Amino acid sequence: MQNFSSPLTPTERIVKIVRDKTLAIMKKGVSFLVTIALMALASSLASASDPSPLQDTCVAIAEPENAVFVNGKFCKNPNLTKAEDFFYSGLDKPGNISNPVGSEVTPVNVAQIPGLNTLGISSVRIDYAPYGQNPPHTHPRATEILTVLEGTLLVGFVTSNPENRLFTKVLNKGDVFVFPIGLIHFQFNIGHTNAVAIAGLSSQNPGVITIANAVFGSDPAIDPDVLSRAFQLDKNVVKNLQSRFWYDNN
Repeated sequence: MQNFSSPLTPTERIVKIVRDKTLAIMKKGVSFLVTIALMALASSLASASDPSPLQDTCVAIAEPENAVFVNGKFCKNPNLTKAEDFFYSGLDKPGNISNPVGSEVTPVNVAQIPGLNTLGISSVRIDYAPYGQNPPHTHPRATEILTVLEGTLLVGFVTSNPENRLFTKVLNKGDVFVFPIGLIHFQFNIGHTNAVAIAGLSSQNPGVITIANAVFGSDPAIDPDVLSRAFQLDKNVVKNLQSRFWYDNN
């Protein structure tokens, strides 16, 4: 019977070669450590991850002409790179906290500093009115480390299903807290005065999904029957929530 199995991919071929060599070595009685080393090599060849920068700089550029596409942004000709590509001014200025959630996030990512392209890091400043909050949200591409500069914040994050454990802490000036990548987290100013925090994120473009905005403020709207069942709410309550204006503080 003819074999119609699909050809091996390059990675599968490498793994097969290493496996075959490992079996041959084992038959010859070579040490167990050598076998383990070869298997580790096969595992590393078969795995995938985001590439590290392959050059000193890769400044983002809007025009693709005479550029190379790398990590989502075009790279500027290194000979045309300048100091301003790595500079941002204005993080000392407070954000506008006169809004429904009582907070404002000022981002400093690859959109503000083109030189961050491929470097896997960015920053934000967050200003909070008294009892203002940065509502529950996630960063799909980044872990966040937050430092309180002024005020007192109640912060926390929730782990994934099925445990959904809440880790929460009250932070004062100088305190630091970490929010793991992709997990829902929040900050709430429990003080009587304004609060300020600054955070670093492990992506040039962390992304943000504010839970209430995404669920009840999507465009087009999610079918109310879906949300009514998911949240165990009356359908009219869902429609009322969907009719509201969901402020984006980012």
